[in-house]
Amino acid sequence: MASVLSYESLVHAVAGAVGSVTAMTVFFPLDTARLRLQVDEKRKSKTTHMVLLEIIKEEGILAPYRGWFPVISSLCCSNFVYFYTFNSLKAVWVKGQRSTTGKDLVVGFVAGVVNVLLTTPLWVVNTRLKLQGAKFRNEDIVPTNYKGIIDAFHQIIRDEGISALWNGTFPSLLLVFNPAIQFMFYEGLKRQLLKKRMKLSSLDVFIIGAVAKAIATTLTYPMQTVQSILRFGRHRLNPENRTLGSLRNILYLLHQRVRRFGILGLYKGLEAKLLQTVLTAALMFLVYEKLTAATFTVMGLKRAHTH
Repeated sequence: MASVLSYESLVHAVAGAVGSVTAMTVFFPLDTARLRLQVDEKRKSKTTHMVLLEIIKEEGILAPYRGWFPVISSLCCSNFVYFYTFNSLKAVWVKGQRSTTGKDLVVGFVAGVVNVLLTTPLWVVNTRLKLQGAKFRNEDIVPTNYKGIIDAFHQIIRDEGISALWNGTFPSLLLVFNPAIQFMFYEGLKRQLLKKRMKLSSLDVFIIGAVAKAIATTLTYPMQTVQSILRFGRHRLNPENRTLGSLRNILYLLHQRVRRFGILGLYKGLEAKLLQTVLTAALMFLVYEKLTAATFTVMGLKRAHTH
């Protein structure tokens, strides 16, 4: 029991973290474009490649990778926590029997909530560092000058109080439904395909996974936009709505978006997000699977030698 908890969960956690870091590094510029489209409403360019070209022209060739280190460290911690919690809970609850869809869903949901509560401060800091020094079209945005991760924590706690580190927690908790929706569609599509054929190829699984992720992202995207704006926290918000992250504030931000840009304003940056999420999820999954398989093979060989 203890060995399952510590060793196997650790392998999954490390593999998940390495997989996500590899995938995120490859597709990082897409995330930069998505964040600018969400936060800077005055930007004229609407498409991902145009925004990226604009950023490179105005801010230099390395600008799409601005804030890479804090994002990667947050992602590493975040996925480590998620995979570790998920596999530990599963090991405790399932205890050697076959897991069901329902159990996987509940475990995934709980792991997501634990992850959000523990890692939101890191994401608040990295959203700000990623946007620091950016040339905004929106005059309402108050610029920041943090020297690094530690200094950002220090300044936010000093100027805005410790609770500011949990800005956007409420939409983040709602976004835990994203993997739940993805899982639901993935299983449903798989069942439909299996009615028509005996076995699914790697390509089938890859496409189903991508479609499921795309549906989940599209459905939860307005909340992601609100989450980015709240985490960034540099917009001059409605004075009576200072309690960032409250339901009233989320509704206020959604309403503002719709009023200014129409219903499509809620989906600014979606194409960049879809491109990045689907590709990142596929690549992360690949690295994660290969790493866990390789690690368990090596450990298995080592164990065989010791007996």
